[in-house]
Amino acid sequence: MSTKTKAKITTRDYVKLVEWSEEDGVFIGSAPPLIGQCCHGADEAKVYRELCQIVAEWISIYAKDGRRLPELSSGKAYTGKFILRMKPELHKALALRASAAGDSLNNYVVKKLQPTL
Repeated sequence: MSTKTKAKITTRDYVKLVEWSEEDGVFIGSAPPLIGQCCHGADEAKVYRELCQIVAEWISIYAKDGRRLPELSSGKAYTGKFILRMKPELHKALALRASAAGDSLNNYVVKKLQPTL
């Protein structure tokens, strides 16, 4: 867990996501790593309010059961770097495609991932 062990953990300590699902035609709420997709609806604000209630309930359940909460996600700093492990064949294929595109492997992968967000 985080350094926030003595202070009371609240819903503010977890990032809450409300995203539109084209496939389902609704907004879907989640709060990783605490809980996955757990609520949905046509009104984004209502889904967010429901999600906040669900997160509060989960925090309460963890406390009641004496279980350790997942790592806090709100306010977490990101460096912009991570290590990705893959099969050597995939590494080679990506490196060759990046080279053919006149790009570094890093820039090539970033460009491929960016449109998915």
